[in-house]
This record gives sequence, structure tokens and C-alpha cells, in this order.
Amino acid sequence: MKPRSYRTLLEALNQLSRKGFTGSFKLENNMLKCLESGKAYRPEDLRILEYHRFEGESNPADMSVVFAIACAGGEKGTVVSSYGAYADMPLLTFLNEVKIYDRTEVSG
Repeated sequence: MKPRSYRTLLEALNQLSRKGFTGSFKLENNMLKCLESGKAYRPEDLRILEYHRFEGESNPADMSVVFAIACAGGEKGTVVSSYGAYADMPLLTFLNEVKIYDRTEVSG
């Protein structure tokens, strides 16, 4: 089953929160830190379960992507980044090292 498409970033964040992605993450000292728990994770401790990209309709600075992330130990949350000219390159470089969930891992 393909993840649902969302029309806006706010809609995606609200729905992902309802699905249990309640933490907020930020990159700090080359680790992804959960703002609520204070725990920090390396790329190998994380899985990207969903990601959704949004185009800025009138302003290129509004282009963003939200990642729904699961951590070793069960914590789940989201992190948002701009992309294109305004991309948070350190964050995107970090996330590039995080494995994207593949449904064949659980079925095969």
C-alpha cells in the first residue's frame, strides 16, 4: 500500500502525528536529536518510513520535504527540510545515510 499523498505540509504533519509520529527532530552535532526526549541518533539507528515533498506554489522558498522517521527503541517523529536552493544540506546529507523502509524487508 502506497503512503497517502497530502496537499500541504501542515496536513502531512497533522496526519503523521495521528499515525504516531509525534516527535520532532533536528540535526545537532551530526546526530538527529528528538526535541521532546533529548535522545540523539546516528543514521544506522533510524529508518525513513515515509517522505512527502511539497512544491511552493508562488514562492520557491516554500519547497519542502517532510520525513517520517522511526528510531531504534521505538521513538517516531518527523523532520522537515527545504530543498532546492534553500535546502538544509547538512540535514539532507545526514538523511541520505538513513535507510528508507522497504516493504520487502518484512514480507520476504
